[in-house]
Amino acid sequence: MTSTSLKGRTLFITGGSRGIGLAIARRAARDGANVAVAAKTEAPHPKLPGTVYTAAEEVEAAGGRALPIPLDIRDDAKVAEAMKRAAEYFGGLDILVNNASAISLTGTLATPAKRFDLMHGVNARGTYVCSQAAIPYLRESAGAGRNPHILMLSPPLNMKPKWFKDHVAYTMAKYGMSMCVLGMSEEFRGDGIAVNALWPRTAINTAALQMIPGVDVRMTRKPEIIADAAHAILCRDARKHTGHFYIDDEVLTAGGETDLGKYAVMPGNNKFLPDFFLD
Repeated sequence: MTSTSLKGRTLFITGGSRGIGLAIARRAARDGANVAVAAKTEAPHPKLPGTVYTAAEEVEAAGGRALPIPLDIRDDAKVAEAMKRAAEYFGGLDILVNNASAISLTGTLATPAKRFDLMHGVNARGTYVCSQAAIPYLRESAGAGRNPHILMLSPPLNMKPKWFKDHVAYTMAKYGMSMCVLGMSEEFRGDGIAVNALWPRTAINTAALQMIPGVDVRMTRKPEIIADAAHAILCRDARKHTGHFYIDDEVLTAGGETDLGKYAVMPGNNKFLPDFFLD
């Protein structure tokens, strides 16, 4: 079932309080979707914008229905409770967006075990746990003909050493998300649940990026490019489009978008910082 709208569909988005997760939530809300916004931030952060509650307000202002859920996705029991709560509140669950991520671009000697555990706990384990908890509801969605999807914000599995040597712990954790795509897409193909990945061609202007020293945000794109690409993927037929590692601009140009310039942070700029893991 391919459509052009997510109206009436229910999304569960991790890391939805700001940045890319919030942009995806707002784009779905414009269609009239239901969005469970799951994030750790309950109270305002001194350096980062937004909370799970302000994000829910933005979803409703954009035309959707929202359910804010404070959640640390490293807690598998809390994740199961959150999925159940969202499904009961909205009457089902159709889409999981595994967006939550932890990053530390540090080498082996500069990455303590605690930071290693955080990245693997959020990125690889968190993605696995959220997907595991969502799948029973997504099977119900498939049975009702509601086109269920899981979408990971993770890169293609590029095994060149240069993508490991400067931040091996982060690469391992991020690739853990991508390996979930590789395995789960085949495991649940017969159920009609699509499992795909989406990754940006260029650096995206988010609060997390702005905290990385030396990044010129003028050479980045807005989170809306990811949101529009995610929307296009989530509208595709789940039984025909699964197991793919999509790149944002390729998705949009394949759909007929000719004006990628509108996503530039600095109008008129066409030179962007490339993102990791893409040659």
